[in-house]
Amino acid sequence: MPVRVRVPASSANLGPGYDTFGLALDLHNEFEGELADDWHVEVTGEGAAHLSSGADNRIARAMAAAFAEVGRPELRARIASNNHIPVGRGLGSSSAAIVGGLMLGMALALRDADPARVLDLAAGLEGHADNAAAAVYGGFVVSAHASGRIEAVRIDPAGGLAAVVAVGEAELATSESRAALPERVLHEDAAANAGRAALVAVGIATGDTRALSLGLRDMLHEPYRHSLVPDLEPVRAILTQAGAPGAVLSGAGPSVIALVQGEDDARALARARGIAEIARPALVEIGREHLVVLGVDRTGARFM
Repeated sequence: MPVRVRVPASSANLGPGYDTFGLALDLHNEFEGELADDWHVEVTGEGAAHLSSGADNRIARAMAAAFAEVGRPELRARIASNNHIPVGRGLGSSSAAIVGGLMLGMALALRDADPARVLDLAAGLEGHADNAAAAVYGGFVVSAHASGRIEAVRIDPAGGLAAVVAVGEAELATSESRAALPERVLHEDAAANAGRAALVAVGIATGDTRALSLGLRDMLHEPYRHSLVPDLEPVRAILTQAGAPGAVLSGAGPSVIALVQGEDDARALARARGIAEIARPALVEIGREHLVVLGVDRTGARFM
């Protein structure tokens, strides 16, 4: 019998929370899997023209890892992937595929998809936990390596929270974006980022817009990615001038995300839509034509 999983998009880093912060967004990929004699992946929606249909697809690789984890490496599956998350734009499409594949694999092997184990496996497959943690748990998640494993703390955003996302027009591989970063950074930059990361976490956890606004600046990765996202500063300026408290790269980019708060999610969404409408003409003028307003997914990945 087929198993179905729904996994949210996510935005990682959120400025100073490099490889640590993740926010689940109300945009989803849906995956369906059933056991078969060999691997086959049917992709519809985003990425359908170029994502693999075979065993090297990220979903299939994650399912194979789940099968191996539970002692059933011989299993294979047929998978259907209905994608709404843009591929290679810094919105967690790869993490969604990995988390979805792990959950499908565990369910088809008749094992419990324990969220903590799913996250450990996902982080191992992707190399970092920020997007995967948000995809698994929903809401705002802070993750870190501790005691030989990934520890994740989920924080339900206070009041309402929404996002305005200026989606990048072209794909940017995370590996390429990471390659632009230096091996070492200045102590003063690291210290500044620690303080700003704390402000972002406090702002989201308490609904304090001033703290969020003060924190949404980064010194560890964004300055080194300007050559890959040359319109970052103009996009940031347009979104903040339109009323957003700040704007940062979403994950490795090239998408740029602005967080908007409100008394509840409905009011935050309404404010975000207002900011988007004000910003849209100027963004279109500089080539950022794909602008979306998204709520926060507060539940995370789940079986359907």
